[in-house]
Amino acid sequence: MTMRATLDFLLHDWIDVAALASRPRFADHSRETFDSVLDTCERIAREKFAPYNRLSDIEEPHFEGERVHLPQATHDATRAYVESGMLAAAQDYDVGGMQLPCVVEMAANCFFSMSSVSMGAYAMLTSGNASLLMVHGSPRQKEVFARNEFAGRWFGTMCLSEPQAGSSLSDIVTRAVPDGEGFENDPLGPRYRLKGNKMWISGGEHEITENIVHLVLAKIPGPDGKLIPGVKGISLFIVPKRLVDADGNLTGERNDVALAGLNHKCGYRGTTNTLLNFGEGRFPVRGSAGAIGYLVGEPGRGLACMFHMMNEARIGVGLGATMLGYAGYQASLEYARQRTQGRPVGPAGKDPSSPPVPIIEHADVKRMLLAQKSYCEGALALELYCARLVDEQQTGDPVAAEEARLLLEVLTPIAKSWPSEWCLEANSLAIQVLGGYGYTRDFPVEQYWRDNRLNMIHEGAHGIQGMDLLGRKVLMEEGRGLQLLAARMQASIAAAAAHAELAEHAQALSRALDHVGRATRAAWANGQPAEALANATPYLQAFGHVVLGWVWLDVARVALAARDRLAPSFVAGKLAAARYFHRYEMPRIAAWLAVVESRDRTCLDLAPEAL
Repeated sequence: MTMRATLDFLLHDWIDVAALASRPRFADHSRETFDSVLDTCERIAREKFAPYNRLSDIEEPHFEGERVHLPQATHDATRAYVESGMLAAAQDYDVGGMQLPCVVEMAANCFFSMSSVSMGAYAMLTSGNASLLMVHGSPRQKEVFARNEFAGRWFGTMCLSEPQAGSSLSDIVTRAVPDGEGFENDPLGPRYRLKGNKMWISGGEHEITENIVHLVLAKIPGPDGKLIPGVKGISLFIVPKRLVDADGNLTGERNDVALAGLNHKCGYRGTTNTLLNFGEGRFPVRGSAGAIGYLVGEPGRGLACMFHMMNEARIGVGLGATMLGYAGYQASLEYARQRTQGRPVGPAGKDPSSPPVPIIEHADVKRMLLAQKSYCEGALALELYCARLVDEQQTGDPVAAEEARLLLEVLTPIAKSWPSEWCLEANSLAIQVLGGYGYTRDFPVEQYWRDNRLNMIHEGAHGIQGMDLLGRKVLMEEGRGLQLLAARMQASIAAAAAHAELAEHAQALSRALDHVGRATRAAWANGQPAEALANATPYLQAFGHVVLGWVWLDVARVALAARDRLAPSFVAGKLAAARYFHRYEMPRIAAWLAVVESRDRTCLDLAPEAL
């Protein structure tokens, strides 16, 4: 079965996305329009992205002192994406959007992530950048910057990290000072001069579009000229590569934003990744030092603005990881069906003159393929579920919207981290299925692994997601989000228990859910954050497996309910993947939670010199 068949099943049978068309925002849509969007994106991805994925890896971006060079295929692919209208897919009609549900937009983007995640990254970053401005930007900022990004005239970035600070945003030192008298009266927003360095900026330099809109976190000094320690002084600024007037026309002036170098990466090579210097004086502008930037929102509220888009960005990262895993799964599945090697175990295989069998006949190869299927299809269901919660938060009634908000708070760390870890494992298993061939560049599975390895790092590294989940999300608002998630799981357990095929799995999930609750309470029993968070990553892994056990239980239940109109092999595949996950993966949960429950101090107490 193709990925599209699973995508359609999850959207229409499991999530019932067509029901969204009854809401005013989506009233012009139906299953037919949703399917048409998926068809279009699948075709563009197949024709413009997939054939050049290897090219984008081999001919990685290079800088010759004047400009960054990218393969022509990247320019062509991004142009096709822009022309499809997908940059503004979820936006209002009056800004050129389609008013698509978030869940349909993300489902459509699956095809691009699967075909060439690095070539598609430029557009995904731009959409996130512009969407943030539509929420937090001034009317003029929306008109000039966001609308030009949605139109594909300009692309965008997010500039958070700095070389000395990494993920510790409280330690950033890029500063922004008012640009002279009357700085607050610029029609594009209060105008500042920025100086500092930003690292790991994807899409930070290219010539795909005529301009690049950088969203930059920087600190505004206090009255004494010193930067405010911590995150309270962080503000957000629009810093265009090329300056524009109040109507969005290029002025011909280059802003003082300079490329300091390209990062040469293990994978994801088709996307430029840069070190940018702001205000170093290479491109002095209007007679003064410093890059010109326009304040977004209120001073000191930069992180609040930036993290507004993080839920969707982190779901997007999880979806990208999922589709890279899925691409490896499909490649190794095809290989296993064609590659003949060895003979069956038992009497039938003892005759050396008998022909070798396809390796898909071997139990251990089936194990590796089924593991990949359970990771990737489970992760896809999770990401679509979270995207559906975004729609509920934005268009549901007040009670449903509040529940969606709480569920997203708890599930977002899982949506980002779980596919990043386990769909990467799927890529590793794909290499193993191909054996020595998988380790060569003659086949694509090694590139999928290299590309996917980034996803455990960016948009909040793995350990940070664990601390966010155990240190904040399960505790916030007196644990209301965790309680709501548990209630939904318990409802699924009750519904699945009525099916003989699923009763065993329902019981296993119930036990695991109870264990998570006990471990959460035990972790915080003495109220010591250092002890509780020392094992935040095992907690994240266990919690994620409980969530995926729930997802698979519910997906299997829906597949059983629809078995009369689904292909028997399709239903059998879903039931086998659910069975695999519950029997092979769920037992891991107890070991992970054991160190959380006991507040094990092995790592906390280890002296650095012992390493």
